Formats: sequence, structure tokens, C-alpha cells
Amino acid sequence: MKRIKITIAYDGTKFCGWQIQPGVRTVQNELEKAISRITGAPVRVYGSGRTDSGVHALGQVVHFTLPESRAEVPWQRALNAIMPDDVTVLDVAYVDESFHAQFSSIRKTYVYTLWLENKFLFPCRRNYVWGCGPLDIDALDTAMKYFLGEHDFASFQNVGTPVKNTIRTILEFVRLPGENEHEIKLQVCGTGFLKQMVRNMVGCLVDIGRGKAEPGFVRSVLEAKDRTLAPATAPPQGLCLSHVYYGEPKSGGPESGRNESRIDGTD
Repeated sequence: MKRIKITIAYDGTKFCGWQIQPGVRTVQNELEKAISRITGAPVRVYGSGRTDSGVHALGQVVHFTLPESRAEVPWQRALNAIMPDDVTVLDVAYVDESFHAQFSSIRKTYVYTLWLENKFLFPCRRNYVWGCGPLDIDALDTAMKYFLGEHDFASFQNVGTPVKNTIRTILEFVRLPGENEHEIKLQVCGTGFLKQMVRNMVGCLVDIGRGKAEPGFVRSVLEAKDRTLAPATAPPQGLCLSHVYYGEPKSGGPESGRNESRIDGTD
């Protein structure tokens, strides 16, 4: 058997999220249909994590396992030829059988894009930003720092899907320039995230940027461990899964995985 790791990008606008659900279009379902079409048999794929309806990805990582006789396919070219145009395979590699797209991950980076202009919104950007309007950037920068480190994020988990362990570690939370002068990006990297955790953190930060709370409000909400005390969830379209990291990072960028070889023959 051969285990194959692929990295994909997708526009989440027309998807009801990553995970297969009956009667709706999802990224996992489209990918499994395409792979099964090539192999002639059903194939289950496993992602690094779920993304919600409307959320995008530039670096979602997926793995699947095939008999060796079926593995020698130019997967990137083959899949990109038949996948819908809102999903693209960026990279393909063989990995050890011990590799798991979700459980082998050591950290992830998400980027959330905010549109700060309140008089207009570029039509071409409406599916990729939250048009939140002007914000106090200094207050936003100060508030982000309260999320850094290990905390109990019970106040920032999705109400409908609580988990027993809500301790997570945020390694980085920074503000970056956007695609144009009207946007900013909030980049957050952590060892793991609860469902809708990033969107809930951004919702809190925007409230602070709007002057509805002081930056220290973040610490108070974290300590309360009560989701009802946190502001509303940010909308999905501004969120993008940027990178998933495996193994020890190399200088100059994230390592894509241990003990892998490129399908195209390079290491």
C-alpha cells in the first residue's frame, strides 16, 4: 500500500465546508469523487481539519492510501484535470504509512482578512473579507497579545460542538497588510484550534477595534471560560487556512512533512 499526501487550495464560497455531508456540496466529497474516478474504486481521504461553509484554504493537507499498483499516477495533473475550478492540487508526495494529515500536524496558521472601508466594498473581494468598517488598530494590536501562549479557550469554542479539552497554545498573532489599502490581515498560528475558535477570536478583536471593549477584555473572557460572554462569531468568508506544519520547521518556511518523496521524482 502507498500513502499519498496532497496539498490543496480551494475557494470555499460554494462549498458547505470540508466534511462530507448528505445532500450538500463539500470539498471532501468532490475530492473523493475525483480520486475514485481515477482509481475505479471508492477512496476515503482524510484532511488536516475541517473548514466551515464559506471558509477558504491555501494549504489544506490531505492523505489517502492506495494499493501500490494504483499509486503510480501523476496525481497532481490527473486531479487538476477533472476537479472543479474552485479546488486546485498544489503538491503531491509519498509519505510513510504513519503519516496522518490531522494527527501528525504540529501547528496550523490561519489568516483572517478585514475590510476597513465603510463606504464601499470591492465586489471582487466580498467573498474573501469581512466588511467590518474602521477599527482602532492600536487597540486591535494590543488585544491580540492577550491570546498568545497557552490558555483555556472554552470561551471561544463553538457552542454546538463542545470538547473536553479546551486548552490550546497560540504561538503567533500578528497584523499584516492586506491585498489593498482598505484591508488588513490577522495571522494566527497555534498548535491546534477548537471549532470556530479563530472566527470567535476575530469577532472579539473587532468589537475591541470598534471601541465596544478595552483590549484587556480578552483576558477577562479567557478567564471566564464562558462562551456567552464573548462577542459574536466573525463571518466565514474572511477566513483562510494558510499552512499546516509537520515535523520540525526548516529555516525559510514550514516543512511539508517527514520522510516524504515527491511524486515527480524530487526529494
